[in-house]
Amino acid sequence: MTILLAEDDPVTLESLATCLQPEGFRVLRARDGQEALTLWQKHKPDILCLDIMMPGTDGYEVCRRVRAADATVPILFLSAKSEEIDVVVGLRLGADDFVRKPFGKHELIARIGSALRRTQAATSSVVSFQLGPLRVFPAELRAQRGADSMDLTPREVSILKLLHERVGQVLSRDTLLDVCWGLDYMPESRTLDQHIAKLRKKIERESEEIIETVRGVGYRWRGQG
Repeated sequence: MTILLAEDDPVTLESLATCLQPEGFRVLRARDGQEALTLWQKHKPDILCLDIMMPGTDGYEVCRRVRAADATVPILFLSAKSEEIDVVVGLRLGADDFVRKPFGKHELIARIGSALRRTQAATSSVVSFQLGPLRVFPAELRAQRGADSMDLTPREVSILKLLHERVGQVLSRDTLLDVCWGLDYMPESRTLDQHIAKLRKKIERESEEIIETVRGVGYRWRGQG
């Protein structure tokens, strides 16, 4: 299993590598965004962990370019930037997770493991399933609506799959977080809402509600049409 670490601080970079190598990862080290892109293109790592503030090409741009070519590989931001807008920008660019510095070794390993498991689960499930006007193709990380096709992230596929499997049921926030984020990971309180909002923009048309909000409880797909 190969992991790409992009971090402009050499001490932090080596500390992260030392933390992950005993876990069985082959670690690729990048000291700036351009080196990260070069290593990604050459080695196609299984997961990327990116700092945001790097000289030249920053982590956001690395994420954008990687996502344009590969919708599957898990991408985590490791950053001291902690404002909600920073998290939102990262998620909208296609990142799977946003880990705020400082963080502990066990938290980082848990989040990397969760991201890898989500990707494997999303791409190895059923051939397709229907949610109202949407036909979702998990292995292809996409949904089809008439002639329109839209790309999905592994976590978005997991969310839609859970809603489909439990049609008509109200899924609590805890249930969605446990299944789609992992039992060993406690995300920020707004993470789920941000992912749902982004997903809705992709799959819902004006005045349509495929994913219904049940205030104070969670979310539901009623199963219509």
